[in-house]
Amino acid sequence: MAVKRTIGKSAGSILFEGVNYTLLTLFALATVIPFVYIIVGSLTPADELTKQGFTLIPTRITFDAYSYLLASEAVIRGLGASLYITAVGTFINISFTVLMAYALARKELKGRQPVLLMVIFSMLFSGGMIPTFLIVKSLGLLDSYWSLMLPGAINAFNLIVMKSFFQQLPEGLEESAKIDGCNDLGILFRIVIPLSMPAILTFVMFYAVTHWNSYFTAILYINDTEKWPLQVLVRQLIILSQGGLGESGQDSFNIPAQTVNMAMIVLSTLPILLVYPFVQKHFTKGVMIGSVKG
Repeated sequence: MAVKRTIGKSAGSILFEGVNYTLLTLFALATVIPFVYIIVGSLTPADELTKQGFTLIPTRITFDAYSYLLASEAVIRGLGASLYITAVGTFINISFTVLMAYALARKELKGRQPVLLMVIFSMLFSGGMIPTFLIVKSLGLLDSYWSLMLPGAINAFNLIVMKSFFQQLPEGLEESAKIDGCNDLGILFRIVIPLSMPAILTFVMFYAVTHWNSYFTAILYINDTEKWPLQVLVRQLIILSQGGLGESGQDSFNIPAQTVNMAMIVLSTLPILLVYPFVQKHFTKGVMIGSVKG
């Protein structure tokens, strides 16, 4: 007869868990409260903001700052540009990464090791900003959204992790597919990609966040202000608003510049926050599975 034993937690374990929960709670609050502060500040009426300053619990809520921003053609253009760059750029990134990773995962590929060495070399050393700018200029990509998407089409680290993920898939599946008459592309699209969706969705999110938050490359390569993505507009607005917005719309809405800045930050962050919960569950599974084997 099996004897059931109940193992109680020691005082040290209880203390350890208590300290962990306390530290994690403080860390969560330190992460969430500033963002809540920004959201509340963007919704606080001007008169209340003048009298009481920023608070976490406003007595009244107004959407004047968002109305002011959404009435601006520049903001709408910037939002559309950011969505376009993120969607097309992420598609290019994940397509090139998957195709190259699948090829490098094939041990029978000739010249596989030299290519892998070049990929690893690119992780450690880069040409730098000026050579990259000269290449983009010589290719005629300046003032084009392609300059923001093509130079970083493949991330070397993501490529290596994806290759490792592909190598862990059972070889028997591919052999069975070949017996059924499937070629390499058929194996990739019908077997490998469906089985690798956790890893692929993980890197889709990584690439999308990178494109959405990128602003420095747009400052370098995009001279036409009408093509600026949203993040560049956020930067310009924060810089210019140090001395006031300087636009006629501020007088009509009577909105403090800092409130408009906060509303702009919320608008530039909201799309990623809305997408993240749908792919968050794939992060740990996708990255960890692909990283346990070199």
